[in-house]
Amino acid sequence: MTAAEPMQSFLDVPTLTFVAVCLATLLGLFLIFAWAQQRDARALAWWGSAYLIGAASMTLWGQQTPIVRVPPEVPGALFFLACGIIWSGVRLFHGRKLLPLPACAGALGWLVLHQFPSLTSAGGGPIGLGALVVACYTFVIAWELWRERRESLFSRTAAIVVPCLHAAIFLMPFALQAVLPEKAAPNLMTVLALETIIYAVGTAFIVLLMVKDHHVHVYRRAASTDHLTGLLNRRAFLENALALSARVARRGGKVTLMMFDLDHFKSINDRFGHAVGDEALRVFAQVVRSSMRADDIVGRLGGEEFAAIVPGDMAIAAKIAERVRASFEAAGVTIATHAIGATVSIGAATAQAAQVDIDAVIARADAALYCAKHNGRNRMEAAPDAEEAAAPPPPPAMTLPQSGLTVRRHAGAEGQRA
Repeated sequence: MTAAEPMQSFLDVPTLTFVAVCLATLLGLFLIFAWAQQRDARALAWWGSAYLIGAASMTLWGQQTPIVRVPPEVPGALFFLACGIIWSGVRLFHGRKLLPLPACAGALGWLVLHQFPSLTSAGGGPIGLGALVVACYTFVIAWELWRERRESLFSRTAAIVVPCLHAAIFLMPFALQAVLPEKAAPNLMTVLALETIIYAVGTAFIVLLMVKDHHVHVYRRAASTDHLTGLLNRRAFLENALALSARVARRGGKVTLMMFDLDHFKSINDRFGHAVGDEALRVFAQVVRSSMRADDIVGRLGGEEFAAIVPGDMAIAAKIAERVRASFEAAGVTIATHAIGATVSIGAATAQAAQVDIDAVIARADAALYCAKHNGRNRMEAAPDAEEAAAPPPPPAMTLPQSGLTVRRHAGAEGQRA
């Protein structure tokens, strides 16, 4: 007996299949138990069910003496159905629409192909065909995870790299079929059985990591969101404004901060009640959110005051401000079935992103907002540049009564004729 024979007898296909069934069953029950503890993560129930269906599939496929007689294509169909359920769980987890037909396509296709033996014998036989279907599902799952941008970098990297790696290993039968002799088929089955065990454990780990990241994202968003409007609260707005300024500073650009204040908001509350006032705030939040670009940051500072910071100079901010003003003027004609005619006044200030002082820019934008209120409301006013605001005022002019000449005093001089 060679040294490799004991290892081969230990790692035979029936033993590995038994281990894979036990492991898949335990992981499926664990995921369903986790769903029972966290009912908001319904995808856990889908993933747990997929593991149990996969365990049933491997049980039917690996039984030595048939206890339950089923057609030979049923175990494979159940396994592909489990893959489709895992994919559906990923879509459900990210709030996307379920697609029942594509989820069942692998199982249905497997049942149909087995009615034509000539088709299943091509391309590496049933093993190669099954590996191809599993690889397709795995790459699709990786694509669904790639589309989701909210998870942490580590979670997204693990969720994408590991399924792709497993899919590549599932495609090994095609390469091995070309280079290995016919008698190597049992060794190939051993490799696939080992891969199934590793895949089951790795997928369960990724699933739990995704759920953890999802809950962290939910809690972080709840802590940084204004509950009435859904916009960023004051603290989160200031943090995001600093982060945006740092990104723009690397390009040597400018940022413009805009302050928004709903006109006569106290009068709206006094005439129609606070419920209508809250609805006016929600309407404005929807308007300003739809009027902003993807990189713009907008939040509610408190009361009827909102703020936004955008990459770019005053010309860009003026276009955005006018879009917000005009849209809210149209949306504010009627709010909660009341003819209100709500409008908004806007003040804006621009600064170099590399030298931005958020408090100072807010103060300048707030002064411009006061000017917009003073000049008639429902308008936008721009603050002077920081350099102009910091420059000393021109010296006072004095007119000589006899000659009518104007004298302007300068530092270090008694006077000069203008």
